Amino acid sequence: MDATHGKAFLLMATSKTGGFTAEERAAMKARAAELRAEGKKGAKKADELQAALDAMAKMAPEDRELAERVHATVTAAAPQLSPKTWYGMPSYANADGKVVIYFRDAGKFKERYSNLGFQDTSNLDDGDMWPIMFALKKWSPSVEKKVTQLVKAAVSGTP
Repeated sequence: MDATHGKAFLLMATSKTGGFTAEERAAMKARAAELRAEGKKGAKKADELQAALDAMAKMAPEDRELAERVHATVTAAAPQLSPKTWYGMPSYANADGKVVIYFRDAGKFKERYSNLGFQDTSNLDDGDMWPIMFALKKWSPSVEKKVTQLVKAAVSGTP
């Protein structure tokens, strides 16, 4: 998604609680169609976006809600990242196709909370030790703010 799509999408996504609305789903399908229309490279991105959305759709309702909120936040805060799947999980890759951020639902490994993780391609470096995975139990404005800050730091130019 480009910056315009990401900002509009975030406004839609943050205007309510719960999963994606019918309008949000339609917007994502429209974006996938736009990507396919761009040709082979765009079709691959559209397929990767669809795979990420399909992975979210298969999750338990509480995990799916978190994954959808993460998706809305990441695509708005870092429109340069491309949604795809990574080990069957929704993830977000840089221009080189390397995963920067991923979401692991609690149901995947029967854990008590979902995880938001950052790969070594992220720029979260802070001295000799820093966190790269965060537990997610519920979505709230404060969680959204923290995730937005982490995402923006992860894609910043300086580690």
